[in-house]
Parts: sequence; C-alpha cells; structure tokens
Amino acid sequence: MSETSIRPALITQVFPNSIAAEIGFEPGDAIISINGTRPRDLIDYQFLCADEILELEVIDTKGKTHLLEIEKDYDDDLGLEFETALFDGLIQCNNRCPFCFIDQQPPGKRESLYLKDDDYRLSFLYGSYLTLTNLTQKEWDRIEQMRLSPLYVSVHATEPEIRSRLLKNHRAGQILEQLQWFKERRLQIHAQVVVCPGINDGVYLEKTILDLAKFHQGEIPTVASVAVVPVGLTRFRPREDELIPVTREKALEVIGQIQVLQSQFQHDFDSTFAWLADEWFLIAGQDLPPESHYEDYPQIGNGVGSIRQFIQEFQDIANQMLPSRLEIPRQWTWVVGNAVENAFAPLVQQLNEVTGLVVNLVALRSNYWGQEITVTGLLTGQDLWSGLAGKDLGDGILLPTVMLKHDDTRFLDDMTVEELSGKLGVSLFPVNGIEELIAVCIGA
Repeated sequence: MSETSIRPALITQVFPNSIAAEIGFEPGDAIISINGTRPRDLIDYQFLCADEILELEVIDTKGKTHLLEIEKDYDDDLGLEFETALFDGLIQCNNRCPFCFIDQQPPGKRESLYLKDDDYRLSFLYGSYLTLTNLTQKEWDRIEQMRLSPLYVSVHATEPEIRSRLLKNHRAGQILEQLQWFKERRLQIHAQVVVCPGINDGVYLEKTILDLAKFHQGEIPTVASVAVVPVGLTRFRPREDELIPVTREKALEVIGQIQVLQSQFQHDFDSTFAWLADEWFLIAGQDLPPESHYEDYPQIGNGVGSIRQFIQEFQDIANQMLPSRLEIPRQWTWVVGNAVENAFAPLVQQLNEVTGLVVNLVALRSNYWGQEITVTGLLTGQDLWSGLAGKDLGDGILLPTVMLKHDDTRFLDDMTVEELSGKLGVSLFPVNGIEELIAVCIGA
C-alpha cells in the first residue's frame, strides 16, 4: 500500500473536554501524519497515539497545513472521531457467495449499498465477518505483528470442496490451514457457519463443527466460539442460485443436531462452544434457551441470545423506570418484525400494567424482501406503510432505530421517516435502546 493512496483522516467529531478540544481541533480538520507516519486506518491511529509525545501534521478546513506537538500521558486518547475507520480504502470481497445480502438487494440503489467488504480491520474493530480469502501476505504479516485478535471469520464449511462451492473461490478450501496459522501464533477467531440446506448441512455441518472444536483447546483456544446461523434469502436474490429457504422441519433438525454436540462440548470444554442463532428457534416455533445458556454472549452480534438478553434487560429497566400510573394517558404503536412477536408479548403486558398507558405491538413480515419470518432490522418503510395504513396508531409509532441506516433517517428501501410519517398521518418516534423506548412511552 503506497502512502499516496492513504487519505488524511477526516475528523467528524471532537469530544468536549478532550485533549483535542483544548488544542482547538474542529470537525472538518484532518490528520495527515503522526510522528512522520501516515495512519492507514483507525488501528494505526490508535497505535501511533499511544506515545507520550506526538508530532501531528494536520490540514484544517481551509486547506492550511499545521505542525503540532502534543505531550500527554501514555495511552491518553485525543478525543477524536473520524469519518471512517479506513483511511486507505476498503478491502473488497471477490467471493460470490449466493447468500450474500449485498447481492440480494434490488438494483438501482446507491452505489455504496453494493460494496462488499472482506476487511480484517473492520473485523477486529467492530466484529464484522470476513472469509480470509482476500488477504495479501502483507496483511497476514500485519495481523501477526500487531496481534489483531480476535477476528471474526465466516467459515461455513471446513470441507474444502463445499467451502469453495459456497464462496465460489478456489482459495476458500484453505480454511483449516489458516486456522492452524492462527493457532501457531496464539491468535483467536470467532467463527460463523451459515447453514444452506442441501449444501453444508447434515454430515457436512457436523464435520465443520467438530473440526472447529479441535481448535478449541489450551489456554488460548484458537476458535473461541461458533455461531450457527440459518441462511436468509430475499426475493431479489439471483434466480440461478442453488439455495432453498430454511423450513420449520429443517430448523428442528438443525436444533436437534447442534444440541447433541452442545452436550458433548459441555462435557469436554465446560462450555456450549457452538451456539444456535435465535432465528432457528423462531422458525421452529420453539422457546428460546434460558439466559444462563449463553454464558458471556460471545456471539451476540450474530443474533445468538440477543432476544433473551433484550427481554432480561427490558424487564430490569422497566422495573426501575415504569410508574404505576400516567398523569396524561398515552397510547402507542410499537412496530417490530414478526420473528419476535411471541417473545415480546410479556414485555407489552408489562408496559400495559401502567394505568393510563396502552401499547399495541404490531408485528410485521417484510413483503419488500419477500420473507415470511422477518427480524425487526429488515423491515422497510414500504412494509410499515402497507402494514399500518388505516390502523388506529394512537399518539405515535415507537420505531426501533435498528430499521434505519446507520446515523440516518432512511429505511433500507430509502423511504425516510418523514415520508412515512406524512403517509400515515402520525408521528414516528425513533427509539434507540430500551431506556429511550420506555421514556417515550411514559412521556419522560
């Protein structure tokens, strides 16, 4: 990577009372170099800023370059946030996985929606999954030198032929050798397996889990955990693919298969090790496992235990925040995906025990994506419009922000919150988290 391809790190936020605020940094300024080195990404930035004396080359909003010297305590943060974590561009994915969500979107949207990343830096920083098939030797060396661990790896299958078939990449068959590379360097990964019926299920799924379990040994197990996730399909997916949706029968089969292995792992490792995503139980119509099953929630980002954790946190926070009655009666519509309808019923009951508060849960499926069972985050503006039009929506709609694009007011279909509010003739209240949801409910 040449230094000329590294863009200055554009600052979008300066935190109050920080070192950067005291010096006079402003949003729109950009860092060119730190102690003579141009940071490639947020990892470089954090590493370089660990020094006690920093020499910064900065370009301000007017294009003027400044040289600054900063003395600080070791590891003190400057208090800056950047436009992106990657200053040298995204490492893109050249695999052609038929279940990739990027390829299951409708055409004609913004170009950025079709960028497929396979970037180990985003994996290290944010827990996004990569395949390891798009790394150059230089990137492998950097992972080792900077001890970038844990990473999150999409394994899907350990049988070389099956993994290559899924990723449409001949390098995909090297996964076991790559896991050995991590083991020799005492680096860790968290793995995911997206189950595609008829391809990597059955005996191949069992082989994959058992192969990964061989790397769950020692003081620093190479494979720290595994998430088993059902393939998600939309009506926009390429018709030439070989994928079929997960049925209730298949979900019951996979649950039974993995639970047998979980019992073995509890005996061998005193850990569940391989977890089933919540969606399996929702598709199968089964109760979710208890909270104690999920240990320290190592695969929460993969939807493993997220519903159970939400329910527990909701009940705890509600017990602290909910009054016995409201001075001014309020009625709300709380919209969610139909995947969580049954699981959230007790939460609505708890809200409605407050005198003067009425919360109606509306659980929708996504006609936009063509899914019978839909998680809340995939509901679009069009889904809400078709599902809520003509209904008594009370004082407004409680809208989980997981439906909206990051730091935006648009749904995945590009409809805005303002547009939907106008169509429905009611206010929408985006709520980020449980405390915000309850605060809106009670008018706090």
